Amino acid sequence: MTDLFDLSGKKAVAFGGNSTLGSAIAKAFAMHGAEVAIVGRNLQTAEKVAEEIEQDGGKAKAFKADVSKLEDITRVAEEIEKWSGGWDILLNAPGKNSSTPFFELRPEEWDDIMAVNLKGLVFTIQTFAQKMIEQKRKGSIINISSVSSGPPLSRVFTYSASKAGVNSITQYLAREFAPCGIRVNAIIPGFFPAEQNRKILDEARIEAIMRHTPMRRFGEPEELQGAAVYLASNKASGFVTGSFIRVDGGYGAMTI
Repeated sequence: MTDLFDLSGKKAVAFGGNSTLGSAIAKAFAMHGAEVAIVGRNLQTAEKVAEEIEQDGGKAKAFKADVSKLEDITRVAEEIEKWSGGWDILLNAPGKNSSTPFFELRPEEWDDIMAVNLKGLVFTIQTFAQKMIEQKRKGSIINISSVSSGPPLSRVFTYSASKAGVNSITQYLAREFAPCGIRVNAIIPGFFPAEQNRKILDEARIEAIMRHTPMRRFGEPEELQGAAVYLASNKASGFVTGSFIRVDGGYGAMTI
């Protein structure tokens, strides 16, 4: 059974691989044998994740790129290809959040969040999937969505709208890329105390989350690893595409 989750010989690219959740997933890819490119806007934190992977016996390299800038995506794709020769797994884990009320939302903030959460994802996939197709690689694209993708959460209007877009893109491209042997799926995490949501987790918000989460706790980043490795492995999930895997402590199963 362990062969189902063996990623030996695979090349993975982890955008947002220097974040709390993205780094946990990137480390899981490495633990199962993949070589991992850690991509983030902050090169120092990306290098730290790569060093930790190397110290644990894996292979990784840090790269700097801002997904909101197409020229960065294009450049880093060329850099990663020189390092690895190509890629089989693409993780899209960058995220930006805001609690700005709807009537106070300004175009600059809307554009900023959408540029990272949605536009960046679109053009990252466009760039990296094209190379998968050219190299005839059977690949896996894993997008990180959110429980706010539907129905939306209160207090995070723009973030919720962007993650609903992620779900639509995931299913559209799953159909588009299926004939090429490329699978596209998304993980829907519940509440993990990651960077982008800490600022809105006041005491009242935490209590509301706990009331709606049957397991009555936050998730730990490592609890996303199993779902990610499953989706990355063609042996384990070779007939899975256009799907959403919830890792949310039962949040999505609750109403009142």
